[in-house]
Amino acid sequence: MARTRIKICGIMDDDALYAAADAGADAVGFVFVPSSARYVDPETAFALMSGLPPFMASVAVVADPDIDAFADMEQICPTTYTQLHGDENERLVKALGPDVFKAVRFDPATIAQELSKWEDSEDVLAILVDGTAAGSGEALDWNALAAFTDPITKPIILAGGLTPQNVGEAIRIIRPYAVDVSSGVERERGVKDPNLIEAFCRAVRAADE
Repeated sequence: MARTRIKICGIMDDDALYAAADAGADAVGFVFVPSSARYVDPETAFALMSGLPPFMASVAVVADPDIDAFADMEQICPTTYTQLHGDENERLVKALGPDVFKAVRFDPATIAQELSKWEDSEDVLAILVDGTAAGSGEALDWNALAAFTDPITKPIILAGGLTPQNVGEAIRIIRPYAVDVSSGVERERGVKDPNLIEAFCRAVRAADE
């Protein structure tokens, strides 16, 4: 089985970034959504990126961005990838692409249609599935989600409600290309805990074995 990649999202300071790097994470995410408690401005994110080791990726997380503002952000902070975490339509995704991650929320009524739509998009490199029960912050039944993700050939990034305690089970059931964690490795809202980051990465490696 291929190794599960790890993204630590919501990086706001050097301590969190170095903890992610030291724990063996493959990518870090910077949230450029002003309403988020984990928002960082592009200038701060660019300065943080200077501390990334070779081959570690950076991801800009945006939601329904204005195209001109997005272009300005990319000039200031040219990340490796862009994650679209809003309600972007196909035209906007094409304008912001190629090679973006498109986030979708798990809703049994719409998930099949959403996965099929972005599976067929040549501008989407991977689909991030937010498996959080709406409004709860808790992970859903992974078996229910697996029924929809199993037929998808495009890389699946699993996010939402993941913790060091449950990520192993999620990997064994979903077999995602990557897992994405933010609040699950925080000691308080927006503040990453290096010990939890290390525990999360260790749990992912254990699941792969």
